[in-house]
Amino acid sequence: MGKPYLLLDRDGTLIVEKNYLSDPSDVEFYEGIPEALQKVQRAGWGILVLTNQSGIGRELMGLHDMQAVNNRIQELLCPLDVRIDAFYYCPHLPNAGCQCRKPNRGMVDQAIQDFGFDPTQAIVVGDKSSDVELGHRIGAKSVLVRTGYGLQEEELPTMSADHVIDSLADLPSLIGSIYGQCKDFEENLNYP
Repeated sequence: MGKPYLLLDRDGTLIVEKNYLSDPSDVEFYEGIPEALQKVQRAGWGILVLTNQSGIGRELMGLHDMQAVNNRIQELLCPLDVRIDAFYYCPHLPNAGCQCRKPNRGMVDQAIQDFGFDPTQAIVVGDKSSDVELGHRIGAKSVLVRTGYGLQEEELPTMSADHVIDSLADLPSLIGSIYGQCKDFEENLNYP
């Protein structure tokens, strides 16, 4: 069904957690993440961002604020020719009962419809148990990062991530070990 995809959480995983980030000038990557995404993308992976943005539902920011932050992320990745294929978001409050808020699979189902990928070949990466649970629900590998809320979430007795890494910057090495390939993504390795 096409190339494999990374399904990344945004705040606390891709960029530094800043509680309801609404100002694009405050976008900051954790060290090494743009370069790691470049390696993974050169190896043939697509990149999608799936993000719960309850700040919209709480009226702490507007949809245009979230889109400006997403645009800034993409702008900062452009010098490395890294392209996020799409950003998906849930604007609802945690108790709204929607199907799009992680760990529900609504955003993934929309992404599958848009990009036609096999979710069992995806890797879901995030800093919260809801990201890990989403990975389990769609049959993907789940990776907890220790950035953002990850260190706290790792201590939860219910945490069941397939893999735990210090940062998204460690993802190329992890993918290399998962798929039994060498870790040099500069060779344009092809994975499932």
